[in-house]
Amino acid sequence: MALAAQDLRTKSADELNKMILDLRKQQLNLRFEMANGQIENTAAMRIARRDIARVKTVLGQVARGDVAQPAKKAKAAAPKKAETAKAAPKTAEKKTTAKKAAPKKAAAKKSEE
Repeated sequence: MALAAQDLRTKSADELNKMILDLRKQQLNLRFEMANGQIENTAAMRIARRDIARVKTVLGQVARGDVAQPAKKAKAAAPKKAETAKAAPKTAEKKTTAKKAAPKKAAAKKSEE
């Protein structure tokens, strides 16, 4: 099963890296089969080698910016910058009051003992 370069160019860099790992596992299994004399398709080693090279070539093109990558999906739940700025002081106030209350409790426990 030879991979087409056109199909590879539509995949993300993460998908291409995963594909390389899968192809290398396939190549390892083919090596074992060849050593044991169990391989049916003797051209499979050559195809696997060339597929790995093809994926690496496209991955290099992606790294250089020669191939346009598909747009990443934006997170819908990501808060806006203005909302995070408003929320930060409220959480800071709660934390400071919690820190002030903790030493009083510890002092009260020490005096009881």
